[in-house]
Amino acid sequence: MQIALATTPEDHRIARLAAFAIGLSVAEAVIPSPLPGVKPGLANIVTLVVLQRLGMAAAIWVSLLRVVAGSLILGTFLSPSFVLSLCGALTSLVALALSRHLPRGWFGPVTLSIAAAYAHIAGQLAVVYAWLMPHPGLLYFVPVFAAAALFFGTLNGLAAARLLEEDRR
Repeated sequence: MQIALATTPEDHRIARLAAFAIGLSVAEAVIPSPLPGVKPGLANIVTLVVLQRLGMAAAIWVSLLRVVAGSLILGTFLSPSFVLSLCGALTSLVALALSRHLPRGWFGPVTLSIAAAYAHIAGQLAVVYAWLMPHPGLLYFVPVFAAAALFFGTLNGLAAARLLEEDRR
């Protein structure tokens, strides 16, 4: 017995983009971080480009496929790091969905990336506080994570803007 799934060119495009995001995510996991929990979020560049080019539904697919497949590859599926990654991805997707309704002249890839980075870290900190470390001392880490979100959100947004600009030419 053979099971055949009908796929569309759009499915193939999303799969390729998700594979690229997964590759970036796995590569990023092997890069040592100077601060625990601080990563550049390179795969979010792919999500931003997908959002601008293919829309919110495709961005959701790419982001969630990246989290699930990346955790399976890294062996962290259903671990606390998977839950943190999933919650961060979901909150950043919500921020991107809400931010898309802002005026495009003022809010481009960089501001979308910063909003997503802040939402990502806020979602992760909320999970850490609610599940892993319900202690007010966690608030001492907020400025460090907020600075990292601003820095890497800006860099990722600039990279996404550059890719989108090259796409337009």
